[in-house]
Amino acid sequence: MELFQKILKTVFDFLQLIVMALAVFVVCYLFVFQPSQVKGQSMDPNFKDGELLITEKVTYRFRDPQRGEVIIFKSPKNPEVDYIKRVIALPKDRVMLNNSVFYINGSPLKEDYIKVVTSAGAYLKEDQEIIIPEGYVLAIGDNRPHSSDSREFGPIKIDSIIGKAVFSYWPITSLGIITKASY
Repeated sequence: MELFQKILKTVFDFLQLIVMALAVFVVCYLFVFQPSQVKGQSMDPNFKDGELLITEKVTYRFRDPQRGEVIIFKSPKNPEVDYIKRVIALPKDRVMLNNSVFYINGSPLKEDYIKVVTSAGAYLKEDQEIIIPEGYVLAIGDNRPHSSDSREFGPIKIDSIIGKAVFSYWPITSLGIITKASY
């Protein structure tokens, strides 16, 4: 009988550990981090289609996004779809696209991480200056010819940002911390 009680206690302790671990995981998933997957070529060559990332959800509760950070946000066209893009302009910034170069507050944005031509879109026209409204950012894909981004649909609400991409974990060849571009 004593052996049965020890086995039962061990099983109960194990189940309690599993329940606690699942509770911690769920809380972390809902409020701290979540896995995200790159879908499509919009961030190529820096992020490949199918690449798996960890999105950290806490930072933007305490501060706004910064220029150069890679963010995950709800698509303005379909909130069921998440987009991954890079923040290039912040609230109150003056933005203009001229000869494939973004100008932020009159200064050219040096984007060493891209090797493609940047064209205008339905929202952001060539040689037309826009001002980013308060509470919004301009988010652009790194692979400009294959990216649906703020050039098409305009600035995105900071409130629609899920979080900041902080770590790439799959495929193993892309394993590492994601740093923001410095301008």
